[in-house]
Amino acid sequence: QVQLVESGGGLVQAGGSLRLSCAASGRTFSSYVVGWFRQAPGKEREFVAAIRGNGDRTYYADSVKGRFTISRDNARNTVYLQMNSLKPEDTAVYYCAARYDSTLYTARPHYDYWGQGTQVTVSS
Repeated sequence: QVQLVESGGGLVQAGGSLRLSCAASGRTFSSYVVGWFRQAPGKEREFVAAIRGNGDRTYYADSVKGRFTISRDNARNTVYLQMNSLKPEDTAVYYCAARYDSTLYTARPHYDYWGQGTQVTVSS
């Protein structure tokens, strides 16, 4: 069992930056692939980025590539999402999710554990 708690969301102007954190419980966190997803009002939850358990590989949605960076600190059981050059269309609730696996999944059904989400609002 893994419990996930996101933090770091807030209100930021377009062009600004935020860093989200996903803190996990559990002693084998390094064996879990972690993904970030987001859901804007009236839209489906979509994939943002994912990272393998040892951090050696990452994958990004085209919409955030070059602006967002996913990383992890397994000693702290935490995954981060550094978001730069934010745009109003990045406004959404951001969720982290985990799966005991090494594959970088982009589809929601592959992830077994989810956090409660953190709101990110980007003003124009």
